[in-house]
This record gives sequence, structure tokens and C-alpha cells, in this order.
Amino acid sequence: MTTKSAAAAARATVYGYPRQGRDRELKKAIEGYWKGRVTADALRSTAAELRRTNWRQLAGAGVHEVPTGDFSYYDHVLDATVMVGAIPARHREAVAADALDGYFAMARGTQDVAPLEMTKWFDTNYHYLVPELGPDTVFAADSAKQVAELAEALALGLTARPVLVGPVTYLLLAKPAPGVPADFDPLTLLDRLLPVYAEVLADLRAAGAEWVQLDEPALVQDRTPADLNAAARAYRDLGALTDRPKLLVASYFDRLGDALPVLAKAPVEGLALDFTGPAAANLEGLAAVGGLPGKRLVAGVVDGRNIWVNDLEKSLSVLGTLLGLADRVDVSASSSLLHVPLDAAAEKDVDPQILRWLSFAKQKTTEITTLAKGLARGTDAIAGELAANRAALASRANSPITRNPAVRARTGAVTDADARRSQPYAERAAAQRAHLGLPLLPTTTIGSFPQTGELRTARADLRAGRIDMAGYEERIRTEIQEVVSYQEKAGVDVLVHGEPERNDMVQYFAEQLDGYLATQHGWVQSYGTRYVRPPVLAGDISRPEPMTVRWTSYAQSLTAKPVKGMLTGPVTMLAWSFVRDDQPLGETARQVALALRDEVADLEAAGTSVIQVDEPALRETLPLRAADRPAYLAWATEAFRLATSGVRPDTQVHTHMCYAEFGDIVQAIDDLDADVISLEAARSHMQVARELAAHGYPREAGPGVWDIHSPRVPSAEEAADLLRTGLEAIPAERLWVNPDCGLKTRAWPETRASLENLVAAARTVREELSGS
Repeated sequence: MTTKSAAAAARATVYGYPRQGRDRELKKAIEGYWKGRVTADALRSTAAELRRTNWRQLAGAGVHEVPTGDFSYYDHVLDATVMVGAIPARHREAVAADALDGYFAMARGTQDVAPLEMTKWFDTNYHYLVPELGPDTVFAADSAKQVAELAEALALGLTARPVLVGPVTYLLLAKPAPGVPADFDPLTLLDRLLPVYAEVLADLRAAGAEWVQLDEPALVQDRTPADLNAAARAYRDLGALTDRPKLLVASYFDRLGDALPVLAKAPVEGLALDFTGPAAANLEGLAAVGGLPGKRLVAGVVDGRNIWVNDLEKSLSVLGTLLGLADRVDVSASSSLLHVPLDAAAEKDVDPQILRWLSFAKQKTTEITTLAKGLARGTDAIAGELAANRAALASRANSPITRNPAVRARTGAVTDADARRSQPYAERAAAQRAHLGLPLLPTTTIGSFPQTGELRTARADLRAGRIDMAGYEERIRTEIQEVVSYQEKAGVDVLVHGEPERNDMVQYFAEQLDGYLATQHGWVQSYGTRYVRPPVLAGDISRPEPMTVRWTSYAQSLTAKPVKGMLTGPVTMLAWSFVRDDQPLGETARQVALALRDEVADLEAAGTSVIQVDEPALRETLPLRAADRPAYLAWATEAFRLATSGVRPDTQVHTHMCYAEFGDIVQAIDDLDADVISLEAARSHMQVARELAAHGYPREAGPGVWDIHSPRVPSAEEAADLLRTGLEAIPAERLWVNPDCGLKTRAWPETRASLENLVAAARTVREELSGS
């Protein structure tokens, strides 16, 4: 096909779309089902209507080929586990009894059965359920969900493309099942898994699929020769099938590198590649392998993970170059639009000047279809859109909102000494023990306590004007009193105020920092039914006034026990926001760190002796390629130290991380120089404690003994057993006892029971250590 005809064939598509609905209807239906207020049929009906709404919106905007199978009740990797029949043994009975309840049991657990481990989806804040596999795993195809959703789309008269997690990525994301040796490699199951994928592909073809997309984002990471050989074998075998649809193998989030020639040579009909950010290197890589003659290329030129308006002319230039490298070039976002909010037009409170800079899923869909039109018909066909786009880009570049000379002068004056504590850890630890007087195995929580219905009602009443600020603050005071009183009675050693005034651990601070923009409807899925509203880093960051001192000081006035000051760290403030793309991330992190440094100083001056600066996103934001990591870790750890290093030696600095592969960043955890770190460990059976020990981590740590993302209540003996496992790696004088994460999403009954069991476990193990 000539370049001209390739351009004429250009069409628009997307890999996936936000699942929740305009008003988070899916969240409400699922949580209603869990509580028994919504029937299974009603839940399925809500889900089907949301799918139809999404597909119609996409088709109405000009998307030629809509995705199916990307919709999920909880997580698309868990859906893949169901599709290939890899149900853990402990969940098989529940799945056999009721597929929907069994599905949610795998995701959330029950009182008697633990859920699957949960961790971050590459370098995003989306969490997936980790497949558990072993040498005895038997796969069995179950294509019912994929076939049914394809049929729904086809019944609407749409061209549809099922999207599946690819077999190589599925195995690379998996871990050995409990009881399986840790050195078991799930990739050895590839030859057992491929026939199952072949059966699913045949079912989809029979159901009317012309194309099926197989997502292989794991191939953008550094992969071994064995991994690459597995990918080559997988797509050789799947490509050789006679009873299958056309195959589109998709990657995103970074450059493919050595995997690109493997996929380019594979006997598949198309590749979908990311061409944004570091993945822009795919353009050079594609040229180096001689392009994709005879194949379809889906070009991800619209950023699927950030919310800034696309530079249409720049994207058209990239697309024009790609025309000579493939038989057909279609236009898409760089990844699923799952990672951005639904519709910027819903943000009625955003300054219109700023609103024109923003592009959520609906706006990105329009950008994609505009680019496809321009590629197919020429720039004259989209002249008006290009002019409006140029104006929006110029408005942002020239706006005084984006630059604050005072902030830039302060960041420019930072020295290495500003990011170092005044004394080494050993001296600080002695001063802190003398000052705090804590027992062996001190107990604490991560920060938040359950957000009650009364709290949510009070917040809604304040927004609606039904109560005034005085009435709202009285509710906050009452909540803090109850939380502090409960912790004292339960026997917790280091208390928290419970964070009743906070809507979200990032948004709360963003709303008080100059340079941030908060949205009202910008919901993005984090995991399951947990949705967050990432704020927008629109300009230079500064702190006009203290943000947390008032309520922390109030809580401390209620007790003689230490109350932690609770802050969100600079890396997490970036990772869980939509960041600027017009300056280096390290520069933005330094601005946020200096704002937090001021807050830390004010907390300490107000008498706060323990200050926790959470950095759960430190691992999440780690670049996918090893070559890119040293530079990131240098500015990320410096930003944390810059925020925390101005305190006295006897002020104890904590940090917290959860639901990530910590083994990849143990040295960086050490480099933070925090006095205490609390980490998720319950679902991963204290793996992180062993990783810290192997590294020789010298400071105090609290590997979690209570999985707070499950409604089940761990017994005191279960928590004690985890503590004993932790003690095999971390000495008692450096071991803390805490949950995996904050308690905001939990209900009070399970919180009371679990926390009391946690304290009892600590007491039991203390007695064992003392010999009494």
C-alpha cells in the first residue's frame, strides 16, 4: 500500500475507557451489592448500561473500532485469571458456588479466606490482583465474559475489538502461589497457557471478532533473553493458528527496546505502540527494524495518562513519519484511557482559561478522531481544530499561573546540606527513645481512621450550605476526640488524629497549596471501587499557611501519648496528581518538598514529636527501564530528605509505603534516611521484612500485620504469627506493629476488632520475648 492510501485508511480507536460512569454508578452498584441492597441482576444491568454508554460515546465521537473486554467489576488482570481458569485452590469452592461472589472473594477476601495479593500496575496508581501460579496449575478456557461483551457491542451495530491481557504479560505479572517455592518461574507455564488463549481466540472469532488486541506492556520493561524468546514463541504459535481473528499486539508506558524486533517479526497482523514520553523512542526503533511492512500500526500519540491538551501539530508530524513505516496507520491514545477522568466539561468551577488546557477521556477521544481525520484528509480538513489547539497551547505557555519567581528563586538556592539530617541515625535513635519512652514492639496505625457516614454527610452539608464552617468543625472535633479516646483504650502506643477533615491524602494538601488545581468530578480508578480525584499541578507550588498543625495539635492536647503529624510526601504528591509536562519532574518535586518542609517545621514547633511523611508512590513512579532509574531515585530521595531534614534529632520521622514491589527500591528506602518506615506486608507474607534484612537496613520498620484492603478481621494469633515471622528478619528493638495501610476505607466494627487483635498480638509477642 502506498503512503497516500495508508493515510486514507487512517482510523481512530482506543485501548480502553473509564469504567465508573459519569456519577460513579459502577462503584455505587457494586458496593450496594456487597451490602445486600442491590441484586446481582441489577448490578449486571448497571454494568451493561455503562458499557453501552461508553461505546455509543466513542462511536459518536468518530471512533471507528471500540474496545470490548476492558470493562471490569474490579480488575482486568483478575478477569484474565478467570478467563484462563487459574482460580486459587482456596477460592475454587466459592467460585463454583457463585461466580460473582467468588470473583469478589478473590479480590477482597472473606473472613475465612485471604484474597489475592494486590500491587501496582506498572508505574501507575492502578492496582491489579496478582495471579498465583505453580507447577501444578491447570488452565482452562472461560471466554464467557469476553464473548458476551463483544456480542453486546456488535448488537449495537459497532465495529468492536476485544482486548485481552497477553499471555506473556500475564505470566510475567504472576507470582508463585502460597506453598510454591519462591524460585518458581510462572513463565515456564507458557506452553500450558497458549492452548487456552487459542481456544479463547477461536471463541471470539466465532462470535464475530475481526481483530483481537493482546496487551503486552510487560515487554516495555528490561527483559531477559528467556523472556524475549518466550514472547517470540508465544506469538509464533498464536500467529500460526488457523482458527483465530487478526491479532493486534499492544504495548504502552515506555519503549519496547529489544522486544520491538521480536514483535515486528512475529506472524501477527498488527502492533499498537506508544509514542509519548520515553516511548517516543519507539519511532526510532521502528525505523531501525525496517518498519512493519504488510502490517497495521496503531499509533498512540495522545497521552493516555495525563490530562494536558495534545499538541496536534506535533502529533501529526509523528503520524506523518509513521505512514512510511506500516501498511496502515491508525490513531489512538498511548494507553487505555482508564487512567484519566471522564469529562473535563463537567468541571464547572475550573477557570475557563485553565479548562481549555485540560483533556480528559472524552476530550482525548476527540483529539484522536481529529488526528485521524487530519491524517486521512490533510490538515485543511481540521484547520479550525488546529487553530484552537495552537491558541490553547500558547495560553498555557504564556500564563502567569504557571510561573512564580519567588518559588523558583527558593528552589534555586537549595544546597546539599538542606537535605541532610543534623545527626546520624544512631544518635537520633537514642535521643528519640529517651524522648518518646516507647515499649518494645510499639504499636501504631498508618494515619487515617474510618470515614463515617456522619463525616461524609457533614462534608456534603458544608458544600451545600446546609451547615456553616463552625458546625462542620464541631463534627471534626467530636470525631478526633472519639478516635483518640478509642486508641488510648485499645492500648495503641503512638496515636493519630484519624484525619476526619481530609477528603484524600493528596487532594487535601493540593487544595491548600498554591499552584495546584482540584477537580470536582475528575475520578480515576485506583483499585476495585476505590476512586480518587488526582489534583492537577498547574503552576509553581508554595504553601500560603499551615495545613495540618491545628488538628494535630488539638489531638495532642487530648492525650499524653505522642500523636503523629501526618503529611503526604513530595513524590506521592506528584505521582497521584496529574503532573506538569512543561518542566522536569525533579524540579516540581523540589517545590513541593520545600512547601512540606515549612509544614514539618511548624508541626515540630507546635510540639509534635513524631511526624510521618508518606511516600507510597516511591516504587510506583520508578521508571520501567533500569537505565532511567538512577536519575529518578536521586531527585526522589532528595525531595523526601529536603522535606524532612530540618527537624531536631529527637523528632522521629516516619514514612509509609504500600502495595508495591519494595525489593526493587530497598537502597532508595535506605537513602530516605527516615527513622521508621511502615510497609505493606500481610498479603505478601512478610516478604519485605526479608528484603530489608537482606539489604542490611539499619533503621526501624513496621511490616504490616493486618491487610486493610480486605474486610476480614485477622485474629490476634494470626497477627502474632506474622510478627514472629517479622522478627526472623528484623530485631525486636527495631520492629513496629501496625496495619498495612490507612483505615479510611474500613468500617468501625472491623477496625475495632482488628486493631484490638493487633495490640493483643504485640502484647503476646512482647511477653514471649521477655520470657514472662
